[in-house]
Amino acid sequence: MGQGPLSGLKVLEFAGIGPGPFCGMLLSDLGADVVRIDRKGAGRGSRTDVTARGRRSIALDLKNPDAVATCLELMERCDAVFEGFRPGVMERLGLGPEAALARNPSLVYGRMTGWGQTGPYAHAAGHDMNYIAISGALNAIGTQDKPVPPLNLVGDFGGGALYLAFGLLAAVIHARATGEGQVVDCAMSDGAASLMAMFYGFKAAGAWSDARRANLLDGGAHFYDTYRCADGKWVSIGSIEPQFYALLLEKTGASDPAFAAQMDRSQWPALREKLAAILATRTREEWTQIMGGTDVCFAPVLDLEEAPHHPHNQARATFVEVEGVMQPAPAPRFSRTPGQIAGPPPAIGAHTREALADWGVAASRIESLAATGAI
Repeated sequence: MGQGPLSGLKVLEFAGIGPGPFCGMLLSDLGADVVRIDRKGAGRGSRTDVTARGRRSIALDLKNPDAVATCLELMERCDAVFEGFRPGVMERLGLGPEAALARNPSLVYGRMTGWGQTGPYAHAAGHDMNYIAISGALNAIGTQDKPVPPLNLVGDFGGGALYLAFGLLAAVIHARATGEGQVVDCAMSDGAASLMAMFYGFKAAGAWSDARRANLLDGGAHFYDTYRCADGKWVSIGSIEPQFYALLLEKTGASDPAFAAQMDRSQWPALREKLAAILATRTREEWTQIMGGTDVCFAPVLDLEEAPHHPHNQARATFVEVEGVMQPAPAPRFSRTPGQIAGPPPAIGAHTREALADWGVAASRIESLAATGAI
């Protein structure tokens, strides 16, 4: 049984890439019993596949009718199932929502796609960058010359996995209150659009320009940007509020009267050059000693090697090492029911017999599955 606020929740995951595994990781980290259906013969798995951590793996041949029947049996025994295939794939396998809900009317059936289950693009291939492109998010992020993909944080993980986890849990609450299951259609394009809510509000109020690096929060303002230091490393400055901006000027020794025009957008390019010249006079560590932990709204820009060793991250144990692999610890934190990493990424099929038995599949049935090659 997992440890965390989701202890007792049983989730069936059909293996995929990107947001699906990350959603499974989040649920497992918070205590859910997540069993992953992997494709038989799909390889060995890897300890560096961090988003696969914390669940058990069952390897099935989904072209085998016995394996399909087993999946339906497991759907009868769980609270939620989720998959990340193109629309229609699960139906062709005989594992779509109609078949699943017929067996378990209170089941929550999550569907993770880029474009959603409907719409002109629904059956087209795509990746994170494409999904956030039609939300307005991609155009707003980047340099003046071009939009720049913000890793796959906005589509796959922010607009996808987090919304899928949120949707699954909301639907489980409803199912437990009413006995009614349902389908959660989670599209990364929808999620990315939802994440842009504040910026659409800014746009409607006339406070946002479609030009990149021309706005308060996109690097357009000299007091909300990153700067190169004397050692070639970078710092982040986010001194928006006037009291924080005043402290920034004090800590950096920026005495030029021109800095008084903080909110004059016409002055932002010139003030950025002036502030850049000041910040280039010291190393990142020197500026960290001067401004770190103050109300300047400052932090050093760390790479993936440095971040786990930052004092704040160490004090909060934000990162942990599992079998030699440094990775983020479970989040968020709970005062009564803390989450934990339930285990390293599993080898594919490592728990086939164990998990089937644990979820109520009879021993004779498991032997029959082995005999037919379903597992």
